[in-house]
Amino acid sequence: MNYDRILIRYGEMSLKGRNRKHFVTKLKKNIKFILQEYSNIGIESDWDRMYVLLNGEPAEPVISALKNVFGIQSFSPAIKTEKDIAAIRAAALHIIQQAHSPGNTFKVSARRSDKTFEYDTNGLNHAVGAHILINVEDIKVDVKNPDINLIVEIRQEAAYISGEVIQGAGGFPAGSSGKAMLMLSGGIDSPVAGYLTMKRGVGIEAVHFHSPPFTSERAKQKVLDLADKLAQYSGSVKVHIVPFTAIQETIHKVIPEGYTMTATRRMMLRITDEIRNRQGGLAIVTGESLGQVASQTMDSMYAINDVTSTPILRPLITMDKLDIIKIAEDINTIEISNRPYEDCCTIFTPPSPKTRPKLEKITHFEQKFAWDASLQEAVENTETIMVSARKKPLKDDLEDLF
Repeated sequence: MNYDRILIRYGEMSLKGRNRKHFVTKLKKNIKFILQEYSNIGIESDWDRMYVLLNGEPAEPVISALKNVFGIQSFSPAIKTEKDIAAIRAAALHIIQQAHSPGNTFKVSARRSDKTFEYDTNGLNHAVGAHILINVEDIKVDVKNPDINLIVEIRQEAAYISGEVIQGAGGFPAGSSGKAMLMLSGGIDSPVAGYLTMKRGVGIEAVHFHSPPFTSERAKQKVLDLADKLAQYSGSVKVHIVPFTAIQETIHKVIPEGYTMTATRRMMLRITDEIRNRQGGLAIVTGESLGQVASQTMDSMYAINDVTSTPILRPLITMDKLDIIKIAEDINTIEISNRPYEDCCTIFTPPSPKTRPKLEKITHFEQKFAWDASLQEAVENTETIMVSARKKPLKDDLEDLF
């Protein structure tokens, strides 16, 4: 199909008022980054639409890339014409002829934001539809369930004709709502939590706790592969790999067995909060779902949260496991999460962790050891890896884009 542009619709962004420009600018930068390998492409935007000008670049790979960009509600590959009925008919006929197979049905869906145009929507539907019926053999009209929905938009500057509407990722542009630290394990839940957080416009950096030799390099690679999947939606994900072996070993020496999980999560949260502070994040994201495991009961979360006043975002908190798995399947993280390489939490899980830990008890147990030096050492020795959806060198600074 010889499309010359892709028309992008904002969706929820359209509800924004005076700050809409901020979201539109961020979306434009994100699209520019995702499509940077297509050097001829141009991007234009106005109040309620954005246009990717193909300028000879192939439409299909561009369409595939745009499906993962947050902030796009839907988009349509389109042909731009003059606001002249003859030109509109010609472009519409071209699209139908390219897409039509014998026995197909179609309908024309006209939209007219320029009320000065000579045809109203019904008039456009009839004028364009009649032209197609006259010039295309073996095609019929079906207004309820057509094979081809021909969209004709009459706007102030031009007319746009398209043969399909493609659903986008929705939400807000990545990085438009600040930055948060995602506690990324190798399990099913945390990548889904990261995805849902990014969908609301929050840029994420991942924090993973690595405990060699108890956890292997394959477990570390598993997390990087999960970050790579998330990077398909945001352009990049910075991953902080925290050395956690010494702290976990100390926990199991000085903390009673039933409270080791609570202590472990508290130490992880303290380290994540320090990394957040250094990286300029505003919140911490976890994959917790209420009641799913011992550390995710109300009592446990109360005892664990005590170590920080930073907001904790829990996108999955009320979701059933099957709902979480469905999203993991949709974003292609489920197979990676199911690889048989355990993370440090799984390996060190006690036989009978407390499901209703008491805050006063865990604080008492932790006083047996001076943790600050160990936590600081873990932060200082953290390895940071940038995972990018684009494998070629970047033209722009990622911090500016996301």
